[in-house]
Amino acid sequence: MTVTDHATMTPQRATWFAETFERLVLNVSEAILGKHHVVRLAFTCLLSNGHLLLEDFPGTGKTSLARALAATVQSSHSRIQFTPDLLPSDVTGVTIYDQEAKEWDFHKGPIFASVVLADEINRASPKTQSALLEVMEEGRITVDGVPHEVGRPFIVLATQNPIEQAGTYRLPEAQLDRFLMRTSLGYPDAEATTQILAGSAVRDRTASLTPVITGPAVVDMAELAGTVYVDPAVLTYVTELVEATRAAPEIALGSSVRGALALVRTAKVWAASQGRHYVIPDDIKDLTEPVLAHRMVLDAEAEFEGASAAGSLARILTEVNPPAQRAS
Repeated sequence: MTVTDHATMTPQRATWFAETFERLVLNVSEAILGKHHVVRLAFTCLLSNGHLLLEDFPGTGKTSLARALAATVQSSHSRIQFTPDLLPSDVTGVTIYDQEAKEWDFHKGPIFASVVLADEINRASPKTQSALLEVMEEGRITVDGVPHEVGRPFIVLATQNPIEQAGTYRLPEAQLDRFLMRTSLGYPDAEATTQILAGSAVRDRTASLTPVITGPAVVDMAELAGTVYVDPAVLTYVTELVEATRAAPEIALGSSVRGALALVRTAKVWAASQGRHYVIPDDIKDLTEPVLAHRMVLDAEAEFEGASAAGSLARILTEVNPPAQRAS
């Protein structure tokens, strides 16, 4: 089955979407063992035209997940190792004067790829990190006053280590808000660990992965997911959840409207990945933490006493009642 222009999500197309989505997840899961849920989140992010922040301890497979995603999508990919001396032009590219042609020539940087791995993003200076703001939000960069489109699909998968702070720069709230989701892999369970050890002779599991989908097909799937139906009652539920984050006493800064929009966008893909052409409240519940937690700033005193964004959201989900019936 193929997606035609201006297609809308139907039960039949939802079934096709779910089958294709599962093929993508299974392909990546051959390299990332025991992390089916996180892989689903990564593809949900890709098909929502968003960016993913992987925050976890060293050796949990953050870089491998990004490489497996790039290997599964038949399109260009690049890796940028962020370091304190990295310059913005090392990311975006630079304009060089060609003396023979007597004209300025733009040399593209590694950001011009469909899947961009920004490894240890918090090691770069704020100036270099800010070079990502425009491209992550608008899909283009401006160099010497000239805009350059990066094309679609486009996703930045950034990694950072939350425990190693020496020589790092904390990501500002404005940049965190550009990430559609934040999640972590965590350590594999005992069964997955045993499988990894049994295949210890294979140094890079992602090298054997074959592409499952082309870049243009990813764009088609993303556009199709955008037509999933969201009932007004579900939209009201999202609004109430976001407003509750702003009213919570332990939260100094709640979710922005961008967070609410992100929750609806990802819920559409999440619903389609399960073979539905409509969003249900459980879709919203499943995605609330990865979509909203990093957009919230805890009160300093509450954080000192052990409060967390995830814990606050878990409480809010129990206090805000989901809709019992459709509004229309």
